[in-house]
Amino acid sequence: MSDLSQHIQHDDWKKEKHVPVIECPDRVVSGENFDVKVTLGKEINHPNTTEHHIDWMSLYFKPENQKNILVIGNYEFSAHGQSTEGPNQGPVYTHHSVTATMKTKKPGVLHAVAYCNIHGLWESKKSIQLA
Repeated sequence: MSDLSQHIQHDDWKKEKHVPVIECPDRVVSGENFDVKVTLGKEINHPNTTEHHIDWMSLYFKPENQKNILVIGNYEFSAHGQSTEGPNQGPVYTHHSVTATMKTKKPGVLHAVAYCNIHGLWESKKSIQLA
């Protein structure tokens, strides 16, 4: 039996369209809000079709010297051009991008995980320091 971690893929987002990109300050002020943007396809577009799309992304934070990881948010992207008229005939496509606002009193690591309906789970991470 395999562990889930064995199925989470990692790569450089500049070369692989499935890797979530985390954009936020490297250093933040303790206890003050800051924005974290997570998106896919920054360098190489990821398809957003009925047949091939990103279903969801989740954002987590692992505070330094703390055992457990914290859930910042879970985001579903449900419209991919599906329609009763057929695939890719619908009027709505949700883009795989989200911005969350958060604050922390500890440095740590942000983790973003995205799920492609064809290519599975992909993760990236970014360290956050306190100013």
